[in-house]
Amino acid sequence: MRSRSIATEPIGERLRMLRLQRNWSIRHAASLAGISHVQWGRLERGERSADNRFMLAALAKALNVPLAELTGTGAVGLEHGGTEAKTAIYHTMQAVIEADLEDAPAVAATPIERLVERLDLVVDLRLKCDYIGAAKLIPSLLQDLHAAAFGDERERALEALVLAQDTASFVVRYLGDPTSSVMIADRGRQAASYLQDPVMLGMAAWSQAHAASGCGLYARALRIAERAVTELEPHTGNPHGKEMLGQLYMVTGFAKWALGDTATAEAAIAEAAKLAQLTGQSPALGLNFGPTAIDVWRVSINADAGDPRVAVRIAQDADPAGLAAVSRSRQAAFYIDTARALSSINKDTEALRMLLHAERLAPQRVRLSPLVSETVRHLLEKSRRGSGWTELRALCERVGVQP
Repeated sequence: MRSRSIATEPIGERLRMLRLQRNWSIRHAASLAGISHVQWGRLERGERSADNRFMLAALAKALNVPLAELTGTGAVGLEHGGTEAKTAIYHTMQAVIEADLEDAPAVAATPIERLVERLDLVVDLRLKCDYIGAAKLIPSLLQDLHAAAFGDERERALEALVLAQDTASFVVRYLGDPTSSVMIADRGRQAASYLQDPVMLGMAAWSQAHAASGCGLYARALRIAERAVTELEPHTGNPHGKEMLGQLYMVTGFAKWALGDTATAEAAIAEAAKLAQLTGQSPALGLNFGPTAIDVWRVSINADAGDPRVAVRIAQDADPAGLAAVSRSRQAAFYIDTARALSSINKDTEALRMLLHAERLAPQRVRLSPLVSETVRHLLEKSRRGSGWTELRALCERVGVQP
């Protein structure tokens, strides 16, 4: 099914509404967020793009609202006003709640080989950014893996359950429900705890940290990731141990950047880079960890908290062959973040080209992203109907920005 977006309210307008509901002045609100009143005012008026993850988290914290309330995320970007996506999220959450390892299963066990095949399909759909397709298959998979965890293939079923919960958490987050994503990741931790495999415990921690970051809870993400790094470091000789540790180092660095601790953030990223040289670009556990993945993360970090010019330079120097080797999801993130960096330094034609490339790779991811909507809205504000106007106008309609 082809995805399309409905009109979305600019984050700046929502920011103003939430501030006025509290009877706050711009100066007071800005002081709580740690930014200047001029900056806050420009955000409200749409003169500055609200497409920075770290700033959005600070704004939501200042207003004392969930990040999703500020960004307006929520499965609204598909046909029928998001009904299909919302239904998929509902059934996924029902299955997550029922897949409690403290409770006996309600269905008979399915042979584990068939379940692993279904898991591979779901992970593949997620990595291709077909979130709706994956979400339709996840509920029955979780139910059957829960049942299998009580059978003869308990260990394999528990490992598959950790991976399935990670996939479910990712899918639900990108369909626009980051809060539910956290709950799913926590349930994945339960399966990993029953298994007591160091790498799977690391996987569950990564999932938890990733979900917390999606809610702007960077301090929590950091605590989870740092603890997991300490626990996994003695086990890097285990299969996929290096890839998992490297991924945890990267989320550690990302969270530290978000919290303003740039010096130790760079140290964590450097550790990840060392591991990436040992692993090469690896598909292990669906993480796509490796040297190119480090570049993708660095682009994202610099687009949000560093120097956008550095983000653009890293993107320009990225190895095309390495980029082609990572997942479609990772590629789409790379092009979206590069576009945000390009837009911030007024290279708008190049930014539009990057967004269109990301959309060709991953339509659902682009059309459901509030960051993309804000970048596109800002490009529209700056446009003078010059080069690329027709393409920009069409993209605006697809991501829900009124042209």
